[in-house]
Amino acid sequence: MSVIAGISTPNAPGGIAVIRISGDSALEIADRVFKAPNGKKAVDMKGYTCAYGHVYDDGQLIDECILTVFKAPHSYTGEDVAEISCHGGLFVTKKILRAVLKNGAEPSGAGEFTKRAFINGKLDLTQADAVMDIISAKGDTELKMAESLRKGTVFNKITSVREKLVKILGDLSAWADYPEEDIPEVEPDVLQSELNDVKSELESLIKGYDYGRILRNGINTVIVGRPNVGKSTLFNCLSGFERSIVTDIAGTTRDVVEESVKIGELVLRLSDTAGIRETSDIIEGIGVDIAFRKLDEADLIIAVFDGSCPLCEDDFKILEKLQNKRCIAVINKSDREILSDEQIINKYIENTVMISAKNNDGIEKLQSAVENIFEASEINFDNGTVSNERQKKCVDTALLQINESISALESGVMLDAVTVLIDEALQSLLELTGEKASETVVNEVFSRFCVGK
Repeated sequence: MSVIAGISTPNAPGGIAVIRISGDSALEIADRVFKAPNGKKAVDMKGYTCAYGHVYDDGQLIDECILTVFKAPHSYTGEDVAEISCHGGLFVTKKILRAVLKNGAEPSGAGEFTKRAFINGKLDLTQADAVMDIISAKGDTELKMAESLRKGTVFNKITSVREKLVKILGDLSAWADYPEEDIPEVEPDVLQSELNDVKSELESLIKGYDYGRILRNGINTVIVGRPNVGKSTLFNCLSGFERSIVTDIAGTTRDVVEESVKIGELVLRLSDTAGIRETSDIIEGIGVDIAFRKLDEADLIIAVFDGSCPLCEDDFKILEKLQNKRCIAVINKSDREILSDEQIINKYIENTVMISAKNNDGIEKLQSAVENIFEASEINFDNGTVSNERQKKCVDTALLQINESISALESGVMLDAVTVLIDEALQSLLELTGEKASETVVNEVFSRFCVGK
């Protein structure tokens, strides 16, 4: 493969920057631009060693640098790699990269260094996914999940399932293809038991997916309630600044206002919606319809009630909509006499907190309630859990085929048909790990990466 080069540090001024070069003649290209005072050549250096020197372009000094050498196959990409660490100015970094490209390297594409690591067998496709997850991690739990994936927990789990499916397919094929041989007949009950074991393992892989998705993308959180209960005040309180307009006029919020807020390890993608009520105003009515649609899309609903007055018909309509949803009831205006019936609210919504959004009182109780709902203590990432939609789709497809094969067995379908279903499940798992993934799938995975990774 050709030699590629790219800037592996962020596109911003900093203390140092790193230009990475990878490929069969990466060290030769490094020697064309880097000169050590003692005359040491990159091609003669041992792996995992550094040299001090200067980078030149057509004899013109660019910068003093440190050259680090990694020898194949003991490098990130599995190829010879040279990394030039220079001063972190944008101009000088790009000037060194241009010198490297002028001397024989080609610009790296998005994620191409990690893609080469995958092609050279340094990691599987799930571990490649983990690299991007580590880079984008925003908290300890998200980082723990990404590190678990990078260590191969999902790959190991898939390998275990794959081996079981291969054994099952081997037994079915041997029994079907060599009837004259003394091969034991495949017993449907034994086969069903083996498939149920596979089903359980696949289900455990999906178990933590929703939490992982929430860690990466944030909790899609909708604030709902009738007009003038304090939704926008609460939204501004959580956001830390006045993002929503607050007035005493009912129907002020007509569109959805959005903001991201961090609570501990969690990120809330807050949406402040129009007050829900019967209205003859066409524009306000559209806002109410949008609010109802948002409820169906939400990971979490914060339902706000005016504690200073009894529950009204609009409140009960909202409560009925929220049954069996992941929800926190907020009884607002605790700085006044409380007239709302908390016991009635608790019949519809289990989690209830009392606050004064205006005075910023009780907000910590709301934050604790959010953290308790999304507590992941029961999820052990070391046991393996899929981390993105691509992985989940592969496991979902495999699980569907396994479920259909179990149903087929129970219905007395010919074992040939069951074999086809099991083989399709196996193919989906091989696509997940990249052992049998199309070029389109592989390119899609690495398209999410930055150029220098």
